[in-house]
Amino acid sequence: MSFVTLVAVSAVIAGFVALWYLLGSRAGILWTSRALLVGAVLSLLGVLGHWFPSALDIMLLADLALVILMWIDAGLARPVTVAREPLPALSVGHTGAVTYRWTNDSRRPVRLRVREVRPTILGGIQASRAVTVAARSTRREDVPVVPVRRGRESSGEGGFVIDSAGPLGLGRRRVRIALPWEVVVYPPLVSMRLRASVAEALRREAGMRPIRQLGEGRLFESLREWVPGDDLRHIDWKATARRNKVITRQYEAERRQQVLLMLDTGRLMTAQIASGVSRLDLAVQAALELAYAAAQHDDNVGIMAFADGVQHFVAPQRGRTGVRRVLDVLAVLEPKLVEPDYPGAFRYLAARNRKRALTVLFTDVIDRFASDALVANVATLRPRHLPLAVTLRNAELDAVAMLRPETTRDAFRKAAAEELLHAREEALGHMRRARVLVIDVTPERAAQAVVAKYLDLKRRGTL
Repeated sequence: MSFVTLVAVSAVIAGFVALWYLLGSRAGILWTSRALLVGAVLSLLGVLGHWFPSALDIMLLADLALVILMWIDAGLARPVTVAREPLPALSVGHTGAVTYRWTNDSRRPVRLRVREVRPTILGGIQASRAVTVAARSTRREDVPVVPVRRGRESSGEGGFVIDSAGPLGLGRRRVRIALPWEVVVYPPLVSMRLRASVAEALRREAGMRPIRQLGEGRLFESLREWVPGDDLRHIDWKATARRNKVITRQYEAERRQQVLLMLDTGRLMTAQIASGVSRLDLAVQAALELAYAAAQHDDNVGIMAFADGVQHFVAPQRGRTGVRRVLDVLAVLEPKLVEPDYPGAFRYLAARNRKRALTVLFTDVIDRFASDALVANVATLRPRHLPLAVTLRNAELDAVAMLRPETTRDAFRKAAAEELLHAREEALGHMRRARVLVIDVTPERAAQAVVAKYLDLKRRGTL
């Protein structure tokens, strides 16, 4: 085989490849591994061309036939339709499942290679996987989903890139199916450890003798005959008409309290701890577990989130409704690199929530001067509300302050850490002197500490 012939053959093969990319890729037609294998076998004819010149012509004709067969085979690939069932509740740290239904209306099975595009909070572009759907049938596919982070995301570009192989397995047709996403990933669900502790507290309370107080509460207790001195507004006129005597309603003193969660989403909550989780995420987890505990004790629960302005406010509500609305807010909270507007937030709260409530503020303090606005405003909640400030300690700062310095640099770091901690304690002490309850814990222990404090306040009747 001469050099000129080799160049000519190479040019023809390159032309085939170029033609394929120009026409095939635009039409969504691609080769398969089987077609590549057949092409590799046909290339052996080029070696025989050294001895048999006609072998080159046979190879070129065979390559042309292979290209035509790949086009025809890809054209025979049958389309499928896909639908996604409604998403279940997804939460960080738990593997969920998304259910798809693949429908094949053709008379033969289809073999698919699919690559899924999800929102970034669910992992973005996924690895390709094989799906086979029998003829004239629908296949149900359950795909695991591991949320990356909490939040809400709408993705109009979500869907699938699907390669459908033809009956010969030589060509495949690539199509894109749009399947938009609307997903909400909630914070980690309440831990089993916390559920057990709350259940144990409820069992202890159930063992105590209940005290029923009759008074001006709004919980209906019973009907009885009216006597002089009873409030005329409590007369039940329907019962009076049925019994032909004046009947009045008797109320039981209401023991259901209000629990309002306040989350500072400002600058200090953007910092991350050693595990790479933001301080706000751990505050969100603690707030969720407190909301669950409050609902289990039949208290109303609400939420307020603020930074340089109030971002969310949900008035305290009872039971599952209250917890669900709190959960919806916690799912979408994001920290902002701004200074929190404490005066504006507390003015907003004073105007929107006048009923006495355990107001739990999740925040952080640095020193007395940087936290003047917080210290001054949180004390204004007394006496109408019972304020509880949950401040998140910096474990790394504590470690530096406890460090035995070995170098001059270590000594300066230790002195700076001790100064910061002293100033922080001064700010916390000012809040305590203003009769504000304070829990100062590391972010990892915030959930356990705040629920324990809530249960203690309930047991002592402080609310």
